[in-house]
Amino acid sequence: MTAGRIWWVLYGLWVCGEVSILLFTRIKSSGGENRDRGSLRILWAVIMTSSFVGMSYGATHGANLPNAAQWAGWTSVALIVVGLAIRGTAIWRLGRSFSANVAITETQKLETGGLFRLVRHPSYTGMLLIFLSMGLKTGNWVSVLILTVPPVVALLYRIKVEEDALHGAFGTEYEEYCRRSKRLVPGIY
Repeated sequence: MTAGRIWWVLYGLWVCGEVSILLFTRIKSSGGENRDRGSLRILWAVIMTSSFVGMSYGATHGANLPNAAQWAGWTSVALIVVGLAIRGTAIWRLGRSFSANVAITETQKLETGGLFRLVRHPSYTGMLLIFLSMGLKTGNWVSVLILTVPPVVALLYRIKVEEDALHGAFGTEYEEYCRRSKRLVPGIY
């Protein structure tokens, strides 16, 4: 099987997983106070638009990254695999606390172990790697920008909303956690 076919299978699995998360965790999380502030709608709108525009641009304008034919295919497969693994591990670690909408229940505990020891939002780190893989799959630098910059901006807003909610729920415990860990990239940001 070619890198392109493997990538499309993995991409399809990711899309199915994200739709399932949206459908099933929103229902489950109705017990907590919703503090989403529209961030989920914004994130989905940006994801859908960036995906369509970025992939379409790459398909119609062709590869223009240097030697993309030699490296972009398998690099995009590696990035989507790592992104899926990070996102899946983070969601699994949160368990019943994970929700598509920003909601915190009274019994919820602050997760600081596993990948959360390295970054506060590992599921978003994984998602950004998936978007980078989408851009590299096209081999087009404009597509890379379309598929990474808008999602980064939307995720930064989403992270702000989540961190406000977490600070409100966990106070100084969350402040201490923020001092020990970065948001998205270990040791950097």
